[in-house]
Amino acid sequence: MLVLALLRESDSYGYELVTRLQDVGLEDIAAGSVYPVLTRLERDGDVESYLVQSSAGPARKYYRPTAAGLQRLVAQRRAWQALSDVVTLALTPPPHPKEHRS
Repeated sequence: MLVLALLRESDSYGYELVTRLQDVGLEDIAAGSVYPVLTRLERDGDVESYLVQSSAGPARKYYRPTAAGLQRLVAQRRAWQALSDVVTLALTPPPHPKEHRS
């Protein structure tokens, strides 16, 4: 979901996505966990890739979301919000009953 959300903002290559994820607070994310996600998203038709020549070395493979990927992002955000609502409810202490005086 996070990879698709970042790609919705702008096309990126793999290492750039890693640094963008780190910039939003996932400091411990490793490149080894992002590339398999990109491979799966591309295989499933949620992202597409294209090569851009680089003056600093070999061409970079950039990724962008497809229409199906953007639909998946919407569905995943809904599911996340539903889960977040349940977790928040479960973690919220119940109100203390008011003491009744006779």
